[in-house]
Amino acid sequence: MKKRIRWNKTTRNNYITYAVVILAFVVMQAMVSAGSISSTLKGMLVPICAYVVMAISLNLTVGILGELSLGHAGFMSVGAFTGVTAAVALSNHVSSGPVLLIVGMVVGALFAALIGFLIGIPVLRLKGDYLAIVTLAFGEIIKGIFNNLYVGLDSSGLHMSLLSDKTNLDEAGQMVIGGPMGLETIPKVATFPIGVLLVLVSLVIIFHLVGSRAGRAIMAVRDNRIAAESIGINVTKYKLMAFTVSAALAGAAGTLFAMNYSTLVANKFDFNTSILILVFVVLGGLGNMLGSIIAATALTILPEALRQFSDYRMLVYAIVLILVMLATNNDTFKAFLARLIPGRKKNEKEVV
Repeated sequence: MKKRIRWNKTTRNNYITYAVVILAFVVMQAMVSAGSISSTLKGMLVPICAYVVMAISLNLTVGILGELSLGHAGFMSVGAFTGVTAAVALSNHVSSGPVLLIVGMVVGALFAALIGFLIGIPVLRLKGDYLAIVTLAFGEIIKGIFNNLYVGLDSSGLHMSLLSDKTNLDEAGQMVIGGPMGLETIPKVATFPIGVLLVLVSLVIIFHLVGSRAGRAIMAVRDNRIAAESIGINVTKYKLMAFTVSAALAGAAGTLFAMNYSTLVANKFDFNTSILILVFVVLGGLGNMLGSIIAATALTILPEALRQFSDYRMLVYAIVLILVMLATNNDTFKAFLARLIPGRKKNEKEVV
């Protein structure tokens, strides 16, 4: 008798997450083509994608690894500033906007991963509140560096200086990073389709990592570090792996976010931004990527949607926060989503 192959629960949930993202993209593209959404909401599509990637990348650190990070916006700023600098430097050689954006995101991800790796070596030896405080300090240090960094581009190449503008650009040169003025000449090439593509790529990376042997080791470290060490798991290696991947995705999101604007200052990536991203993760549920996507989308749109109700804005915002938390952490809601894809039957074989 021929047996049908069914997905296990984790695989089914992963495909539900992919389906929700793709369905949202199709619906929004149809609405944009029909002109049925406001210009404000249309302008928020790319930032929503960036915040979604930030949320699921931080969920890898907080939900899967089990470590509290309060400096995730620091990796976002590293990706934004390095990615935009690379894009500006290549703008005379690359005429395609999407290609320029993708190259910038790759550069931003690589630099953020490098910083995450270097920071993670000493930081991940700490635990609990100490780790949170050090990551918070890292975010503020990164912001301070970019507030005092000057980078210019002319016919001789890139010129950099700290504290004051000593780039000495020629007449045809342009300032890329102007210290407190931030990014001054950003190629505005970010698009919603590439933003959704980045979300899907990030989900693929995270789901494959979590489902791999390395992912099981990371979760073992989260559940009981001593027990994990006792069976030979290299705790530092796997914690550093998760932290570096999380930082890389945040760097790519930072480049996407930055290249949606003409100018951007380093103060945008401050402590409040890190806390906002952490709120996305907590409201969506630790380890729940679909919940993080829903929370990031809802809480990015909500402040603008409630702007006209100034007297009741914060009251409605608080109520929605509670409802999002109840929905994304509720077994009934998860079971409803699970029904979207048929589950296995008792007499059918499940293949993991």
